[in-house]
This record gives sequence, C-alpha cells and structure tokens, in this order.
Amino acid sequence: MAQVAARNMKKLQEPALFRGLLNDPRAGWLWLLPRLWLGWQWLQAGWHKINDAAWMQGGEALKGFWTYAVSIPENGRPPIAYDWYRSFIQAMLNAQAYTWFAKLVAVGEVLIGAALILGLFTGIAALFGGFMNWNFMMAGSAGVNPMYFVISIALALAWKASGYIGLDYFALRLFGRRTTEVEEAAGRLEPRPQPASD
Repeated sequence: MAQVAARNMKKLQEPALFRGLLNDPRAGWLWLLPRLWLGWQWLQAGWHKINDAAWMQGGEALKGFWTYAVSIPENGRPPIAYDWYRSFIQAMLNAQAYTWFAKLVAVGEVLIGAALILGLFTGIAALFGGFMNWNFMMAGSAGVNPMYFVISIALALAWKASGYIGLDYFALRLFGRRTTEVEEAAGRLEPRPQPASD
C-alpha cells in the first residue's frame, strides 16, 4: 500500500508555469519589482516608527492602537472579529507589553524592509512581513495590509527565485552547500564523487 501511494505521489507535480515562477532563477527578474516595492513600504513604515517617540519611548502609539482594537462599540461591529484574538490583545495591554512590543514592531519593520530590498533571506523576511500583516488585519486594520499580505505570501512561496537577484544568490549557495555537507556526514546523501587524482 505504501509503495502504491509513493508511486502516485511521484506523478503529482505543479504546473510548469508555477514551477518556473517559484523555482527558476530567471524568474528572479519578475519578482524584483514587487520585492523592492514591498521592501520600501516596510522600510518607510518602520523608519517612521523608529523616529517617533510615541513608538520608541513608552509605546503610547501601540497602546492607542490596541486600545481601539479591543473596544466594543454599542452600535456596529467591533474592530476585532474574534474573541480569542481580542482576549490576546487585552492580555498584552494589561501586561503593558506595548512598552517593549512597539520597539519590536518598529525594528522588525525596518529589518523586513532591508532584507527584502537587499534580497537577503527573502522567503523568511516575506513570511515575517506577512505574519505582521495578518496581525494588523486581525486587529481590525485592513488598509494596505491585504495587498502586502498577498505579495508577502507570493514572495515566500517563490523563495528560491524571489531573492535570486540579490544577496540570496550568495546566501542560498552557501547555505545549500553547507546543508549538503551536513546531510552527507549524517549518511542521508551519497558522498559526492571526488575528482580522480593522477
């Protein structure tokens, strides 16, 4: 039974178009503009927060955002649709986590933006960016977040190609080479043939 399942799994492949967009290094040129644009958006947003005392000294800006997010109006819908997420934000407010979390948000946005612009660990940076967008949306702030989220997920899925025109060209080669050596040492891969010596 397991052999039949394994044989059937080998037949499943993504369409060639997706394979090319997500894996082919030449597609890096297609991902370059969305990556740079999204990186710039993150860098600007984070830089603005880093230079704002309301974010970096006490976190009053984040406290205000969270306070609004947990509010339940008498008429209409509350900003947060899920009770469990409202309880989570309320717990963060009660613990005064905004005092340090605001700094984390500001610095995180700058780091995500810089990593995307440089094309360094693009998939990881895009995934963290998408996670931040998801949290903003969960807290009731749509705005630009849905668009950023979609681009972030696309960049994360195309991690092999999206940072190829950037520092990932070097980082992925170095990381890939090191991973192969570790797997060879663990006996998971056949050792690479050594060149014949005269």
